[in-house]
Amino acid sequence: MGFTTIFLIIVGVVILWVILAYNGLVRLRYRVKEAWSDIEVQLKRRYDLIPNLVETVKGYAQHETSAFENVTKARAAAMGATTAKEHAATENMLTGALKSLFAIAEAYPDLKANQNFLELQRELSDTENKIQAARRFYNGNVKDMNTRVEQFPTNVIAGAFGFGKEEFFDLDETPAQREPVKVSF
Repeated sequence: MGFTTIFLIIVGVVILWVILAYNGLVRLRYRVKEAWSDIEVQLKRRYDLIPNLVETVKGYAQHETSAFENVTKARAAAMGATTAKEHAATENMLTGALKSLFAIAEAYPDLKANQNFLELQRELSDTENKIQAARRFYNGNVKDMNTRVEQFPTNVIAGAFGFGKEEFFDLDETPAQREPVKVSF
């Protein structure tokens, strides 16, 4: 084997490695996007349930207008968030507002027995669980992407082709916010 043959083999291996590294980064980027889409689907489901829940509680606790306004404002802010960090902050606000709404519901026995209210609570609880599962899936994909973007030698390919780190979707920033939304009686 001559020097030229060895050189061509080395160049071929390097080119093959660059192609495989690039395709791996592309695959990870799309997995992150797909995972974020799953989160958005569950958040939309949550946003769609909230007006029905507010209206049901309003029927029993009409004088609690500040709580209803807080939930409505928090929902609007959450729906307007564009980045993972903004979503995390607004979702934390929305969770706090929902907790106050459920605290109000505790004072109304007729409301707690209302079948529509119970069904909305069940749906919201189910949605919260799905959001958590989607968040774990998303953050796992972000971890994989960020690891590949930072590891040598893949970081050279990532930098050359404009791949960057992704933001994690972290909720529950304070101990008080770590408590689940109370939906049981």
